[in-house]
Amino acid sequence: MWRSLLRTFASAPSTTIKPPSSPSPTLSHLCSSREYSVKSNKAVVTKAKKGKSKSDAKSDTSSYSVSAADEFDDEDVRARRLAEDESDRSLDVGPNGRPLFTSTPSLSQLSRTDTCTYMKFSMEELNAVLPEGLPLGMVKEFEDSKQTALLVRRSFLDLRDNFRRIVDPPLQSFDAKDSKVRKQIVLDGPVSCGKSIALAMLVHWARDEGWLVVYVPNGREWTHGGVFYKNRQTGFWDTPMCAGLLLFDFLKYNESRLQQLSCKISDPIPLGEGAGVGWMKGVDSMPMPEGSTLYDLIQTGVTHTHAAVGVLVRLRKELSLVKDIPVLLAIDQYNNWFTFSGYEEPVTVRSCRPVHARELAMVNAFRSMMHNDMMVGAFSHSTAVGKLRKDLPDVPADARINFTRYNLDEAASVCHYYLRQRLIRREAFSEEGWKKIFYLSNGNGSEMRWLLPFMR
Repeated sequence: MWRSLLRTFASAPSTTIKPPSSPSPTLSHLCSSREYSVKSNKAVVTKAKKGKSKSDAKSDTSSYSVSAADEFDDEDVRARRLAEDESDRSLDVGPNGRPLFTSTPSLSQLSRTDTCTYMKFSMEELNAVLPEGLPLGMVKEFEDSKQTALLVRRSFLDLRDNFRRIVDPPLQSFDAKDSKVRKQIVLDGPVSCGKSIALAMLVHWARDEGWLVVYVPNGREWTHGGVFYKNRQTGFWDTPMCAGLLLFDFLKYNESRLQQLSCKISDPIPLGEGAGVGWMKGVDSMPMPEGSTLYDLIQTGVTHTHAAVGVLVRLRKELSLVKDIPVLLAIDQYNNWFTFSGYEEPVTVRSCRPVHARELAMVNAFRSMMHNDMMVGAFSHSTAVGKLRKDLPDVPADARINFTRYNLDEAASVCHYYLRQRLIRREAFSEEGWKKIFYLSNGNGSEMRWLLPFMR
């Protein structure tokens, strides 16, 4: 509703009050001036309506209906026109007349020549290959653009090729600036720079290649919410509901592969307190039958809430022993595992002690990067946990990689894509205009998407 109001009043002729001379406008100045424009215009419209006759009111109503049908105010009209545009390939033009969309059919076949183009997906495909859920930034991009397409960025190709060279050492990127191969990577960078989307695309690519991938799109859920209990056997805190959900999600895409992998560890599974059902009487472990597969192991944790956390911890050890197929651990919101959780332990009648994330059994099993397994974690600064130190415990010193926001070439493709998707009026689109918005937002994708429709 606010976006419609902003567009309506931004496009209406009105007197403007020139502010005193000052440096280049900032985002806060722009937002405050828009808010003032909306309020003042709304007051003028209200006063004008009071002195009009019934016939004038009818004419105003009809004119309002026409303006409401405009595609920039009516999402249904915009969606219908976008459907009509699908058959018009002359609209799929990017900066300098280059193709806006890539014709490469898969993430595996993307090359450097596909950089700054968009790749189309289908929701059925994404939901099938990412059953754990899509990142919120990706969902918001699809909703606003009304197209399931993502920008091919150089940073993603570098990330993909890094792990590709681990599995296939002779394969080298022909123009890679950094030839060093890292098995453990931490993606860091400012808010809305595309870390979560790049991680989801990496998981998509790895699963297309036949890899076994543990994907955690919401690492914060491991440290907040749900029931938690102190395990008297391990000394760690168990979160059985969270463990059961992860095991269930892990089965959705990897079921057939897990049925082919035998368990290497035959020790009994330690039990804990079940979610809302307490401890099992007289039993503190559950044996795994000889010849069990990883699928059988996970099913045990899904069906027995007392064993959920123990099975998940055991699964982490089993994955390190898998040699038949590549295994990748992909954790989003990874920074939430280096600070205090949302749980507290009662100390006295009137005081509680905050429980650190490292004291949780699940986090303790998966957080460390001091191993030989392939693992990538992405920081999420939208779930702010405070500033973390540069050298994190259990993380290699050279693991952190800075993920940047859009550069000028990427921003050009993004703006032409939003023009193609009717988020920008063609008569208002100009190179000077989108560059101003790019510099104003400092390459922040979500801010650019919000500001571009108001280009004048």
